[in-house]
Amino acid sequence: MSRSTKAQKPVIGSKFVSHFSVRPDDLDLFQHVHASRYQDYLLAARFDQMERCYGVSMNEFMSNDLGWFVSDFSIQYKAQLGLGEKFKVTTWIQAIKAATVVVRFEITRTAPNTELCCEGESRYVLINLITRRPTRIPEWVLTAYSI
Repeated sequence: MSRSTKAQKPVIGSKFVSHFSVRPDDLDLFQHVHASRYQDYLLAARFDQMERCYGVSMNEFMSNDLGWFVSDFSIQYKAQLGLGEKFKVTTWIQAIKAATVVVRFEITRTAPNTELCCEGESRYVLINLITRRPTRIPEWVLTAYSI
């Protein structure tokens, strides 16, 4: 992809929100949202926000032979989510370096009440899908992430 705009230093901290609700298949045997689903919620929010907020869909990355690999994920649980509850996933870029983006997140129940359910961060490495090796984040991505 060739975008003619010159890359700016990314604005760290712009927050974006995606809304979801807990589905029956999100629950574990104890009727709690399974721990792995929180990472799924974060990934769904990032896919939504990449296209809607940054203007660069995952398909655009893939058409340029690029993809994001989750290299590290940490989460601190505060309160559980239950069936049918509505929640929001708020994300923001904490750092960008060479081939890596660190994204902070919060998952907050929005109905029937408002409560922080968890917070954490995920580190993504941009890879070349052909070589399967890390690659420097191109200027067109840095420009898109500079909002």
